Amino acid sequence: MRRLVRRPARSAEEVAWDPAAHRLDPAALEGVDAIVNLSGASVGRIPWTRAYKRTLVDSRLDATSTLTRAMEAVAEAGGTPPRVLLSASAIGFYGDRPGESLDEDSPAGEGFFPKLVAAWEAEARTAPAGTRVVLARNGVVFAPSGGALAPIRLVTKLGLGSRLGSGRQRWSWIALDDEVRALVHLLLESELDGPVNLAAPNSNSSVEITRAAARVLHRPHLFWLPEWVIRLLMGEAGQRLLLDDLDVHPTRLQADGFAWTKADLEGALAAALR
Repeated sequence: MRRLVRRPARSAEEVAWDPAAHRLDPAALEGVDAIVNLSGASVGRIPWTRAYKRTLVDSRLDATSTLTRAMEAVAEAGGTPPRVLLSASAIGFYGDRPGESLDEDSPAGEGFFPKLVAAWEAEARTAPAGTRVVLARNGVVFAPSGGALAPIRLVTKLGLGSRLGSGRQRWSWIALDDEVRALVHLLLESELDGPVNLAAPNSNSSVEITRAAARVLHRPHLFWLPEWVIRLLMGEAGQRLLLDDLDVHPTRLQADGFAWTKADLEGALAAALR
């Protein structure tokens, strides 16, 4: 296994690269069977200033295009590029879609997030012919540290568990264990290509999730943050991360035989929050 790092390599398993400058020695990809590309600046950093939105875009497009250009260089030199490119994506592709049931056949939504994800996926699709390109559209990942649960964990532990806006907006989520298992499945056990939604089989409303988090942490759930307060405090990030309504289904992953180990909301939250 080789790991790309943005500093001088410290071992034979590391390869230095500079995606912002599109620098990666194609020789680093020789003999590589698959590439897993999860690069991208965090959407959890607030506020989304105009400059930071540019960082969100560039960090994803630069990393992905640097990889696909190096793969193409391998092919042009007569070598064999990696057989698989598994590139991170996001269910933000679908935008804010209240009342709709969405799967991989659903069209892109409107606004900053869908445009970002569509451009990100388009870069991945420039991989050489013969490379299986998998676009892992991640839902909200329930992880023990960091990630989308971090602010909910913090306020709930402080006894400030709250309904966010109407609370009716759907959140499509996946437990970290299942996220990792799904990525391994797509790499080693599947022939799927194109977009694949990484989410639990059933979404939940945001209030179901915040209430379940309060139960798991044995804290009250008594408060309400109106939409206008969330927008005032967090700007566009608040709308996109907390208020957008996305009922996304993992249709292709389910049909491919993947089995979830943490498809129950409370069980997934218990594993992530305790």
